[in-house]
Amino acid sequence: MTSADARMPTEPAPGEATLRRPELRPLWDTLHSRLSSGRPVTRVRLGPLDDTQREALADLLGLDRLPDARPFVPLTRLEEAVTELSGRTVRDIVSELVGPLGDRAGERRRRQDERAELWTWLAGHETVRAQPALSDWAAGCRAAGVVGGSVEQTRTLLTDALKVLAELPGQAEPLPVFAARVLSGRTHALDDGTPLSALVLRALATLYDTVPPQSAAQRRALWARAGVADDELSATVLVGGLRPAGDGLLAQVATACAEAGQAACLTLAHVRYPGEFILSAAPVPVVHVVENPSVLALALRRFGPCCPPLVCTSGWPNSAAIQLLRMLADHGAALRYHGDFDGEGVRIAAYVLDKTPARPWRMTAADYRAAVALNPGGPQPGRITQAPWDLDLADDMAEHGVAVVEELVAEVLLKDLAGAAQQRRRPDWS
Repeated sequence: MTSADARMPTEPAPGEATLRRPELRPLWDTLHSRLSSGRPVTRVRLGPLDDTQREALADLLGLDRLPDARPFVPLTRLEEAVTELSGRTVRDIVSELVGPLGDRAGERRRRQDERAELWTWLAGHETVRAQPALSDWAAGCRAAGVVGGSVEQTRTLLTDALKVLAELPGQAEPLPVFAARVLSGRTHALDDGTPLSALVLRALATLYDTVPPQSAAQRRALWARAGVADDELSATVLVGGLRPAGDGLLAQVATACAEAGQAACLTLAHVRYPGEFILSAAPVPVVHVVENPSVLALALRRFGPCCPPLVCTSGWPNSAAIQLLRMLADHGAALRYHGDFDGEGVRIAAYVLDKTPARPWRMTAADYRAAVALNPGGPQPGRITQAPWDLDLADDMAEHGVAVVEELVAEVLLKDLAGAAQQRRRPDWS
């Protein structure tokens, strides 16, 4: 055989020529669809077939009469005929004549597995676990389904949303500046109307237990509550008894107010540009943190100039409060947090503990039960979420159905503070 002969196209065997008859195309197309389903196939139904197609099918199967216009074709009978004509299987012939066979059932299982893995990843993400109130947001994301039918696109969007939530409260930056810093230069990623902005705002509404914002003004207000687009003067934090050393403005303001037995209202500008600010490394100064200004007022009234270091978040902490607590921790302070025993108070506590190195202060289930025993007639606690530091607390709150605001346990807190107040001031706090 010459090389030219080797390049000549090979004619199909007579049997295979029969299989390639145009009249059999409906058979192969139907088989391709059924075999690509990924499910067992024992027979296929064809039709309606015209007379030439019925004749071709009868010849293939060796029938002594024409089949019906919509016949059922057993796969075993067809397999025998195809093997006899070509020595190959039905799957081989269908793949060659129509195209590669798929596995739609397997593909559906794969997509279901991908979706299940996505939602498991979201529910178990460290940001969601640290602030259990976000579990309702995660459940809402799951109920809404994947974006555009794409698990990969949805994961990318959720990853960006979680990055944003982890960086809140903001640093009093305009929204485009905040977006550029958190999202690798994507200045407009959080613009009003973007899918990412809507996703983050739904998370914030869930966290703060408010209705999702409907207007541009409401959306701006929610961003501001999260510390984005705050200015350096409107974001403030109350402190008492704080006497850092140093000649910086923050140290001077805080110390002057502490010496007078008064609270200092520090702005974000004070915290951002503190100047010289020194805390002792040994022994470690303890800074107690409360949720309500009235508790700070009671402490200052009780201890006056001897009040130990105390910070008040005034409800949900803004950027000034979080940055002050972080700065105190960076300078060696041990932070201890207490808030209301109600649904929102637990969410605020979880937020503070997630955003700062603070640890709970009399916020356990046992502390709650003791508080309820003394104050049994309180209001309902509202929406209850898990407390990451004590998994029994939410169950106990649900069982008792009573909220205990911080002011009602103020005497217990003041007793804890009394020991520190009676100590002589150390040079590093004066």
